[in-house]
Amino acid sequence: MLVWLAIIGVWGIDRWLKILVQTNFIPGETLKVIPEIFHLTYVLNPGAAFGLMAGRTWIFVVTAVLVVFGVIYGQFRIPRKEWITRLALGMIGGGALGNLYDRLVIGRVVDYLDFQIWPYVFNFADSMIVIGVGLLILALLREEKAKNEVADD
Repeated sequence: MLVWLAIIGVWGIDRWLKILVQTNFIPGETLKVIPEIFHLTYVLNPGAAFGLMAGRTWIFVVTAVLVVFGVIYGQFRIPRKEWITRLALGMIGGGALGNLYDRLVIGRVVDYLDFQIWPYVFNFADSMIVIGVGLLILALLREEKAKNEVADD
C-alpha cells in the first residue's frame, strides 16, 4: 500500500506544482524567491536530466514505462516490513510517472526549481527520483550491513 500511496502522492504533487507554474509563468520567466540562491524559472525541457539527449523523447518514454512497470513488479516482491525500500520505490515510480505524463501530453518536461548554485533547472518529480534512489541505496547498504553482522557472529 505504501508504494501505491507514494506513487499517487508524488504524481499528484508534481502535477499540481507543474500546473501552477504553467498557469502563472511563461516559458523562460523567472521569479527570484531568494535572490542569487533560489528562483522559480519555467523551462520546457526536451531532454533528460540537464537537457541531455534533447529530441529523443521515445527513449525517455520507454525508460519511464519500464521503470513504472519495474516499480509495480517490485512492490509485490518486497516484504511490507521493508518500508524504506517500498517508499523509495513509490517515490521513483511517482517521479517517473510525473515526467512521463509531461512527455506524452506536452512533449517536454516542465522544470521550475532553479537553485542558482547549480546551473540546471529541475522539478519535484526529478527530486523524488533522486531522493528515492538515495533511499534505495541506503536500504540496500543497511541490508548488506545486517547480513555481514549475522555472518560475523
